[in-house]
Amino acid sequence: MITLHDNGVFLTGGVPCAAGPVSPEEGRKRTMAWSILQAHNTSGDPEQLQIRFDAMVSHDITYVGIIQQARASGMKEFPIPYALTNCHNSLCAVGGTINEDDHVFGLSAAKKYGGIYVPANQSVIHSYAREQMAKCGAMILGSDSHTRYGALGTMAVGEGGPELAKQLLKNTWDINYPKVVLVYLTGAPQRGVGPHDVAIALVKATFASGFVNNCVLEFCGPGIADLPIDFRNGIDVMTTETTCLSSIWETDGVTEGFYQAHQRPEDYKELHPADGAWYDKYIEIDLSKVEPMIALPFHPSNAWTIREFLDNAEEILAGVEADAQKRYPKAHVKLTDKIHDGGVWADQGVIAGCAGGLFDNITEAADILRGGSTGNGAFTLDVYPTSVPVSLELTRIGATADLLATGAVIKPSFCGPCFGAGDVPANNGLSLRHTTRNFPNREGSKPAEGQFAGVCLMDARSIAATAANGGRITAATDIDYIPVHRDYHFDKGVYDRRLYYGFGKADPSVELVMGPNITDWPQMAPLAENLLVELAAVLRDPVTTTDELIPSGETSSYRSNPLRLAEFTLSRREPAYVGRAKAVAATEAERLAGNAPEKLTSLLDKVGDGAALVKTTQFGSCVFANKPGDGSAREQAASCQKVLGGFANICYEFATKRYRSNCINWGILPFTLDADTAFPYEAGDCVFVPGIRRAIEAGAEDIPAKVIRADGTVEDLMLHVRGLTDDEKEIILDGCLMNYYAKRTK
Repeated sequence: MITLHDNGVFLTGGVPCAAGPVSPEEGRKRTMAWSILQAHNTSGDPEQLQIRFDAMVSHDITYVGIIQQARASGMKEFPIPYALTNCHNSLCAVGGTINEDDHVFGLSAAKKYGGIYVPANQSVIHSYAREQMAKCGAMILGSDSHTRYGALGTMAVGEGGPELAKQLLKNTWDINYPKVVLVYLTGAPQRGVGPHDVAIALVKATFASGFVNNCVLEFCGPGIADLPIDFRNGIDVMTTETTCLSSIWETDGVTEGFYQAHQRPEDYKELHPADGAWYDKYIEIDLSKVEPMIALPFHPSNAWTIREFLDNAEEILAGVEADAQKRYPKAHVKLTDKIHDGGVWADQGVIAGCAGGLFDNITEAADILRGGSTGNGAFTLDVYPTSVPVSLELTRIGATADLLATGAVIKPSFCGPCFGAGDVPANNGLSLRHTTRNFPNREGSKPAEGQFAGVCLMDARSIAATAANGGRITAATDIDYIPVHRDYHFDKGVYDRRLYYGFGKADPSVELVMGPNITDWPQMAPLAENLLVELAAVLRDPVTTTDELIPSGETSSYRSNPLRLAEFTLSRREPAYVGRAKAVAATEAERLAGNAPEKLTSLLDKVGDGAALVKTTQFGSCVFANKPGDGSAREQAASCQKVLGGFANICYEFATKRYRSNCINWGILPFTLDADTAFPYEAGDCVFVPGIRRAIEAGAEDIPAKVIRADGTVEDLMLHVRGLTDDEKEIILDGCLMNYYAKRTK
């Protein structure tokens, strides 16, 4: 089904080959990725990229903070098209007036600075970007990790808010030229196999090993021709879960048809790698061998074929129970209860968001369910079309009526089921979702408080097959149905009658509408001569997600209020963190007031003259995790640590570039350890880093430190800060990105 090749390869004559007509150095310049990246590179150095994007997109969990950062740094107008969508916090019942206050702020900002405003329930962020902003050969930056439009010929990147603020200030996204991985598609999917099946199989094959971490995936091969555009988009958006950097696909007549249907034929052009393109690695996917897949909690890579799962359900579900019990001792998880009456039974099905709510997914679900019933038991089926134009077309062709007649519920365009703000199952419920993630809490439960539910990712086709059997988990390949192809007709008029198109029409006279929950960022101090950090959380899980660092769901109602949001930091993973971090911050505040706190002086006495060092040593909190930052691009995963006085992360490696960038942009030192370095330390132990400011200024990458253990013993520790750009060094020295810009605009 999927084969990984950890070696370089040429694409010659459309076929992967060990030898090529040119050298690998020349061949890497023949990829689509090279052409697009260099066309947007302003540095003059093809290896050290400084990228300016063509457009940007943000949703209502992130755009307020981005605009607040940019305006505090001197922004006067949006220099490129910037769409503000309202698809994450559109349930204003969650958070009261807070959410709608942010929407009103967004509209006023679009008018003041010249933005595009997409009102609540009109479209999810990535659907709007596909429909109205993608262009072949273009690049788009989004403040959402699933910013992926490669199947439309657009290289797109999901990053934290500060990277978007940089673009608004006419600065660049800086990165070393990435490795490029060929994804070579052959064959055609069998009936009943959908894009989520291919995507989950790809994530399973690549995630754990980091095979494509921070690489660009370049999709080529004869298998592309047999995939409709929604199928391609459905695979592409899930490449985020492989931890790759971006993606790009060959384009063809099917891609051209998408642009024609969306009344933008001028935005299409053919994209292909030149003959002899060379790739650092390659992946082969035989689409004809892909089976319906299911990803079990708590990650999209925790996957089996549905056939394997049903054959081994007792063992697999018992494993999930054991994992959940270890993570959440207060929860009493009993998913093995779902095995009865000759099958495994789910409580809920959801088809939603940028991955699931696509036109083809929903029409094929209707084909499977037409004339049937979802049953009158516990099982429910909810369907969220990805945009109003998609919903309108589904209504016109009768698919909406067909689904409603079976007992399914049609809901508005909304990302809630993807991040825990919609369709929360009952305790011990099992939900099947064609959405992007199944991390803990992504279904909205609070397992740390004893309330647990689990999400399994499945394709819309198998969810519909399951619904047709009243909730008994069923692969779509195991039922008889005839999928009916329907051409999609996009009606832009529904957008023209509702959206605000303000790009190029900035009006400085417009006042921003600021609700009481929209606050400015607190002041942040520059990096001092020395640094002492106390471990406020020590996380030893193999990977720590951004959802664990700052929970999604109802907590995001406070996204525009940094101090209130920070109260939720690590709340569902390490509840004691906030209290510990605040205690450290209180001691640092006392030091900054000119005092010499006894705790701080006593600690520094262990490594020198405490009375002297206290004047030049910054005291902050620190998080240790083996591999932090998988998941969302939300900058709050880092900014909340900084708001609470965090000055460092220590890890073996960062799960994603975007989380590391978020840390740097908030002045959090991104320390790493060698793989063979033991870290037996616990919360309450401290790490002293003498001369840290001078080390960062000099570009030192090996940073000697001392660990001061709670029992008073002192041990040596070698930290690393590798690969900082000149700008990143200055940002850390200044204390955060906002300080960096403020210092240069005085």
